[in-house]
Amino acid sequence: MKTIPKMSWMVVLVSFAFTFSIGPWGPTPVMAFATPKALFDVNKMGDMSDFDPNNPAIIPTGDTIKIAIVASFSGPAALVGQIYWISALWAAHDINKRGGLLVDGKKKLIQVIKADHMSQPAQTKKICERMVLQEKVHVLWGTDGSNLMKIINETASKYKVISQNTAALSDELNDATNFSRYSFFTSFSTDQIGRGIAYYYAQIRKKEKKFYILCQDYMFGHAMADGFKKGLKQYFPEGQIVGEDYHKLFLTDFAPYLTKIKASGAEVVYTGDWIPDAANLLKQARQMGITLPFAHIFLDEPNFLHEVGVEGTKGLVQLSQYGTENPVFKTPEQIKYYKTWNNLWKTKWTAPFNTRLFEHGTGNIGSYTEQTYWLLSVIERAGSTDPEKIIKVWEGDVYKYNNGKIMKMRACDHKAIQDLHIFEFVPPDQQKVSFNIPPYYWFQGTSNTGPTFTIPAEKVLPLMDKNLDRCKGKNDWGE
Repeated sequence: MKTIPKMSWMVVLVSFAFTFSIGPWGPTPVMAFATPKALFDVNKMGDMSDFDPNNPAIIPTGDTIKIAIVASFSGPAALVGQIYWISALWAAHDINKRGGLLVDGKKKLIQVIKADHMSQPAQTKKICERMVLQEKVHVLWGTDGSNLMKIINETASKYKVISQNTAALSDELNDATNFSRYSFFTSFSTDQIGRGIAYYYAQIRKKEKKFYILCQDYMFGHAMADGFKKGLKQYFPEGQIVGEDYHKLFLTDFAPYLTKIKASGAEVVYTGDWIPDAANLLKQARQMGITLPFAHIFLDEPNFLHEVGVEGTKGLVQLSQYGTENPVFKTPEQIKYYKTWNNLWKTKWTAPFNTRLFEHGTGNIGSYTEQTYWLLSVIERAGSTDPEKIIKVWEGDVYKYNNGKIMKMRACDHKAIQDLHIFEFVPPDQQKVSFNIPPYYWFQGTSNTGPTFTIPAEKVLPLMDKNLDRCKGKNDWGE
């Protein structure tokens, strides 16, 4: 608490006394770049004992705050839709158990609606228009696929509703050509990811120098590769790209690419692949005897990691947007939040939400959940579902997650400024450095997060397109 000036405390307490905006700050240091205007307070959570993603206890209808979860609820990436659903539904259920939000002069509950884009552009446009025109949603929330998020943003802009980009990572989405006042990029981005991983290998690890890039062959995959190459140029000019390939989505046979990797002399494979590609890539690499570490963001789904085993997953390097300095659990509130989720997983949830993927509620699930809480906090502080009022609050907003992470929304291009973290995967007996409560490991059957390293926000500021009129004359902090 000594890190926050007395006057700052007074401003925060007087100006932002909302349902879940004010609470214990805990001992986690507030990052120097921003003082939170609001935060998630575990002590004000609703009764979550009846939360079940398969059978929601509260299904509000009528005059509600409507959020469409636009995702792949069917097709080869249906698992991603399940991840998004439980994350957003958790936050909505919590706020509903508190009585909802006071907006437009009355208390309203949060209604989340599944909007299946089937991983198809035409279907994405169709379902988004249906959500806006028929369901009258206030927010379009998504999604897996930057090409599909672009359609979501275009629809939101056309009909003047808010879109929240929680999971599509291409910087192009908010460049001068594609920027929309109605779209907010609350996730990290490909440029940040590439520079963050390059910074880790150059300034922290200081060992491997030869990298092979293997990414999916669409907007996101190419942006991931470009971000890493830019990062190497900035932070690690002696690093070498010894190979670069792109593969079609939902590939089942990675052998041709892995054969090239094996012959390349690479020391690290850099990939942006997400499931199911992520699982197939890692499993097939280990089956072919390729033991190289993968630098990644999505090779973390624990069910397939258990198939690969402890030795096959040891040494994986993950850049996370939901990290924190070790150990993970620093306050009683953080332990309470974790146990609330974990106990429900153990005792209540059924398939598909009873697998290891949903055991902890951290990682990407934790990020998607807290990004949703940020959205709801903004709506509450705006006191309205009017998009213009939401925009006014969200531009320049600073929000603190339950795990201590600070998020700042850069006003000119609606991109989030944040610290990032590197997780090094280690065997179960070495995971206590991260998982500091019983049983002192994340999983027994796979390597997982051990040592964690902070990539400071100033090293990974979001890419800003200076051709965007709103950003002209501003530095990368947006000032």
